[in-house]
Order: sequence, then C-alpha cells, then structure tokens
Amino acid sequence: MNTTTVDFLAHDAGDAVAVAVRDIEPGEVSVAFLDGSPSVTVAARHPIPLGHKVALANVASGDKVTEYSLPIGLATQDITKGDYVHTHNVRSARWQNSVA
Repeated sequence: MNTTTVDFLAHDAGDAVAVAVRDIEPGEVSVAFLDGSPSVTVAARHPIPLGHKVALANVASGDKVTEYSLPIGLATQDITKGDYVHTHNVRSARWQNSVA
C-alpha cells in the first residue's frame, strides 16, 4: 500500500464509518480524518464503490452508526470493522420513526 494515498475520509476519530474517495477493492486501505487525527489503516473486507462507506469499528445490530460525531442510522445486523456499510446493514436515522 502507498501510505501517501488516502482511500477513505472520516470526519472525526470517533466515527464508526468513513467514505471512499475512489472505488475500493478488498485489502488494506488508508483512512484520513478531517479533524486532524492521525491516519489509520483498515482491512476492507468487500469491494466498496466511490462515495460509499467502510466500517471503522464493530457495530452491533441495533446500535447507532456514527458519522460527523452524530448518529446517521441504526445497524440492522452486526457490522464488522472493514465491512461495506450501506442500506443492506444500516437503517437511516432520518427514517427510523417510519414504518419498516
């Protein structure tokens, strides 16, 4: 891996997800933080398209998924660090009071 290449951006070091800045294949990827926190690496477990999210931490089913240090949704199944995070495993916080 080229350590000068950023694969994902996250807003805050405590966020559960980061956004892909290009199409990603499984393997070791770099994550940079807009809050100035040190970059980290994560093992992406799945292909992740540009603009979609990777899990930076394990999230249990029913727990909040955070981005921008705010809850953006609820995990609808267990999510493992490195998983592709999208509508198949997260229900948007915007719609959490609507009928499933």
